[in-house]
Amino acid sequence: MAITLDAQARTDLGRGASRRLRRSAQIPAIIIGAGVDTLSITLDEKKLILASIKDEFYSEVSTINLDGQAIAVKPVAMQRHPVSSRIIHVDFMRV
Repeated sequence: MAITLDAQARTDLGRGASRRLRRSAQIPAIIIGAGVDTLSITLDEKKLILASIKDEFYSEVSTINLDGQAIAVKPVAMQRHPVSSRIIHVDFMRV
């Protein structure tokens, strides 16, 4: 079963912007690879947590819906808070 996540494009970048996103239950992320410019996105924290619990999130290709465009990705790196283990940031690679 393929995992699909909805994302919004992120224009406000930086540490302060990322902290504001996390306070509003959003997770900053990026999509890299395939010779295309890097995309900065935000994901819903609850939906990302539910997806990251499943093994297929790490082993199979997932889909991110960004502005009506479906992007096939795999997670490359996931940063977590050292004490609470809360997801702080995710890097996705295009497939």
